[in-house]
Amino acid sequence: MSVVSAGIGTADEPAVDADPTLAGSGGTGSGPRPPRRGATRGRATPVGGRTASVLLWVYAAFALVPLLLMLSSSFRSNGDLISNPLGAPWPLSFDAYREAWTTGNFATYFGNSLLVTLGAVVLSTTVSTMAAYALARGRSRIFRWLESLFLSGLMLPIHLAILPIFYLFDGVGLVDSRMGLALLYGASGVPFSIFVLTTFFRQLPEELEEAATLDGASPWQTFWRIMVPLVRPALATVAVFRFVPIWNDFLFPLVLLRDDSKYTLPVGLTQFFGENATNYSAVFAGLVITTLPLIALFLVATRQIVAGLTAGMSK
Repeated sequence: MSVVSAGIGTADEPAVDADPTLAGSGGTGSGPRPPRRGATRGRATPVGGRTASVLLWVYAAFALVPLLLMLSSSFRSNGDLISNPLGAPWPLSFDAYREAWTTGNFATYFGNSLLVTLGAVVLSTTVSTMAAYALARGRSRIFRWLESLFLSGLMLPIHLAILPIFYLFDGVGLVDSRMGLALLYGASGVPFSIFVLTTFFRQLPEELEEAATLDGASPWQTFWRIMVPLVRPALATVAVFRFVPIWNDFLFPLVLLRDDSKYTLPVGLTQFFGENATNYSAVFAGLVITTLPLIALFLVATRQIVAGLTAGMSK
């Protein structure tokens, strides 16, 4: 009888070595356990992570140069800007801001821009939220056709229709009207808002609505109290992405407004450009006044914007 054990064999049978990997798993070996996968690895560094970070910082530095130049030029006099355009803003002068805010009537222009922009954003977001919810939950083929009809509005830039819009507004008496301008901006933002919000509503489980119905909530209460708060990041994203182009738009206020007291900030900046001379310091001060609300908006809504843009990318 041949006896085979760990490290022992007969002349006809080779010796069998003990497998160290059997230790701790029911085997007879006494060798050490193999290291766990990833136990000896350090923290993984994304490929190109450092290079991408450096490139982004370089881009941010180049993007900040015009803003810093605009800010520094707003604290200088007009004569100093003409004689030394890239000079240092010393001593600081706030005369350009006083001139822009009072003489340049920027207080009125700022109020007009705020009124038109907020009205358009609220109108567009409210209508788009209700429409997107209906399109996301609709089962009929008609809802699919309506969604395609809304999304087709993304293919045509609204500025291409400036001539028919002018004739339409002239016919209904909305030329030289801030309300008409807000209605125009609100309607032009509906396709993009529906495109974003419909996707978010479809990601919400229908069990939430069923539970609310069992608790006695009406469809309107379910929509406003349960579904709308869940898409708050998307609402913030839509609001910001509509606020910026409306605030900066120049063409429609220039064409549709006649009274100087109804101008918005971009059109109001043209008041400092004369036929024979330009008040550059007041122009830069006006640009700073125009840019500050956008910077404040992005600083306040950054988290909501990032959450809205990255929703659904990870499980």
